[in-house]
Amino acid sequence: MNQPIQTPAAIHGCNDFVIKFANVNGSGSASANELFARAIIRMGVTVAPRNIFPSNIQGMPTWYELRVSSEGWLGRRGGCDLMVAMNPQTWDRDIAEISPGGYLLYDSTKNLPRSKFRDDLNIIGIPLTELCNREYTDARQRQLFKNIMYVGALAALLDIDLQEVERLIGEQYRGKEQLIDANRKALKIGCDYAQANFTCPLGLRIERADMIGDRIIIDGNSACGLGAVYGGATVAAWYPITPSTSVIEAFSSYCRKYRVDPDNGASRYAIVQAEDELASIGMVIGAGWNGARAFTATSGPGISLMQEFFGLAYFAEIPAVIYDVQRGGPSTGMPTRTQQSDLLSCAYASHGDTRHVLIFPEDPYECFTLGAQAFDLAERLQTPVFVLLDLDIGMNERLCKPFDWNDDYKYDRGKLMTEADLEAGKDFGRYLDVDGDGIPWRTIPGTHPTRGAFFTRGTTRNAYAKYSETGADYVYNMERLRRKLDTAKKLVPAPILRTASLPTTIGVIHYGSTSAAMEEATAQLEQCNLHVDTLRVRAFPFSDEVADFIERHERIFVVEQNESAQLRTLLINECEIDPKKLLRVLHYDGTPITARFIADSITRALSAADASSQQTRKVAS
Repeated sequence: MNQPIQTPAAIHGCNDFVIKFANVNGSGSASANELFARAIIRMGVTVAPRNIFPSNIQGMPTWYELRVSSEGWLGRRGGCDLMVAMNPQTWDRDIAEISPGGYLLYDSTKNLPRSKFRDDLNIIGIPLTELCNREYTDARQRQLFKNIMYVGALAALLDIDLQEVERLIGEQYRGKEQLIDANRKALKIGCDYAQANFTCPLGLRIERADMIGDRIIIDGNSACGLGAVYGGATVAAWYPITPSTSVIEAFSSYCRKYRVDPDNGASRYAIVQAEDELASIGMVIGAGWNGARAFTATSGPGISLMQEFFGLAYFAEIPAVIYDVQRGGPSTGMPTRTQQSDLLSCAYASHGDTRHVLIFPEDPYECFTLGAQAFDLAERLQTPVFVLLDLDIGMNERLCKPFDWNDDYKYDRGKLMTEADLEAGKDFGRYLDVDGDGIPWRTIPGTHPTRGAFFTRGTTRNAYAKYSETGADYVYNMERLRRKLDTAKKLVPAPILRTASLPTTIGVIHYGSTSAAMEEATAQLEQCNLHVDTLRVRAFPFSDEVADFIERHERIFVVEQNESAQLRTLLINECEIDPKKLLRVLHYDGTPITARFIADSITRALSAADASSQQTRKVAS
C-alpha cells in the first residue's frame, strides 16, 4: 500500500537544497543519478555532485550526494533535505541523516512498519519495483529502469523540465533508438505516477536560472589526463590504484584522439602498465632522461613505494611528473575516501636532504592548466614535480571554467644544449651552475655523437659529472640544489590572496580541494562580523608572499584535510614560523570538508582565545 506524503513543518527551498541517493553499488544507479544532476545544470542552476562509494566492486552501499545552490557554492554543505532511499541495508542510517522537515522518497512496493519512519519527515512512497515488474520482464531491465523511474518522479516532484531529461537521454543514447524510447518510457511512468499521487512540486523545487554561463562539468582526473596531453606528455607508466587509475584511462583516451599520426595512423605515445609502482616510476625517469615528457599517476601507497627512485630523479636531476590523487591513509587506509595526507611524504620524498616541487590544484580547471604547467616546470628545473589533487577533485565531477587550449603553445624545455653548442666547444658541465640560479645545462642523449651526456647515476660527482667522494664536491651540489629550489619559488604558481572587506588581523591559509568550502565559510564568517583574509597556497616551495602574509597577521588558521597538520608543519619548517601563531583547522574523516566545519572551527577558536584573554586580564588586575 502506498503511504501518503506527511505534512510536518516541511523544508522549503528554491534552487537551494541537498538531495542524496542511497543505492547499491553495481545497480546501474550512477548513470541515472548523473542524468538527474545534468538536467538541473541544463536548467541553468549550479550543482555540486559527489560520489561516496565502497572500495569493492559490487553489492555494497553507495551514495550520490547532490548540492543545489542558488548562491553558486560548490563545496559540500553537509546534511540532507531529500533522501532517495533505495538500499534496505542502509535504511536506518539514511533516514537518520535527513534534516527535520525533510523528504524521504522510497520504493513502497513492500510495506514497512511505522517504526521504520520518522514523524518529522515528509514521506513519498512510490511502488517502483511493482511498476517495473508490470512493464518489463527482463531482470536487468527492471533494475535499470527503476532508477530512471525515480528520476522521472523527481522531475515532477521538484518541477524539473522533463524535456531537458529527455534531451539528455537522446544525447546519451544517440543512434540507439530502442534504448532512447525505453528510457523515455520509464521516465514518463515515474513522472506520471508522482503527478497523479502527490502535490507537485514539493516545498523543494528547481526554477530556471542563468548561473552556468560557459562553465563545463568534468572530473579532475579527466582534466589531468587532458592536461598531460596538452603539456606534451608522450609517455605514461603506471600501476593501477584507486583513486588515480582514471587519470591514465583519460590520458589513453585523449591520446587516441590527439596523439595519432594522421598520415599513417601510428601512435605517437607509449602507455605502459608496469608490474608495480616502483617499476612504473623507473620507466618514467628513464623516459625523462631520454628527452620524453613522462609521468605516472598514483596515490599514497604508490608514493611510499616509489621513494628510492624519487631520490634518484632529484639527485641526478631528471624531469618527471607525478600525479598523486590522495586518499585516506596510512597503509591501505580508506581507498575510496578523500584526504590531503601526502604533503610531507611528497615534499621530502626519499632519504637524505631532498625537497620536491609540489603543485596544489583546486578544481578540474587547475588540474588541466597547472598539470600542463608541471611538465614545463619539471624540464626547466630538471626535477620531479608532484601534482597533488585528491579523490574529491579527482573522481567527482565539478563545474569549472572551460579549458584554454592554444595550438601555438610552446613547451618550456629549459636549459638544453644543442649539437651546434657542443660542436662549437661550449663548456658543458652537467652539474655546473653557469647562471647562478642552481639550474645546470643538460643535453638529451644522442644530441652529439661524442659530446654531451650519455649516462647518469645517483652517486656524488663534481660539476662535470665525474664520480667524486670529495666533501667539497658534495657540498657544492647540495648548495646548488638549494639555490635551484630558491629559483623554483619564483617559477611555481603564485598563491591567491583574498582580502576581507574590512581590515583584519586574522588570516587563513588553505589549499587544494578546501577552496570551495573556504570561499563559502568566509562569507558565513562575514555574516557574523568576523572578517578574515585568506591565502590559497598553490605550490611548494613557498613563495615569499606566503611568509609575508603570515607576518602581516596576528593569528593564522591553517585549514587542511589530514590529522597531523602537514601544511602547517611545512610552513613552520620552511618559513621558520613560530608554531603558536599557526592554528589548526583539521578535517580527516574521509568526507570532503564543509564550510560549516571551517566557520564553526574558526569561531570556536576565536571565542576560546578571547575568553582566555579576558580571564588573563582579570587575573592580572
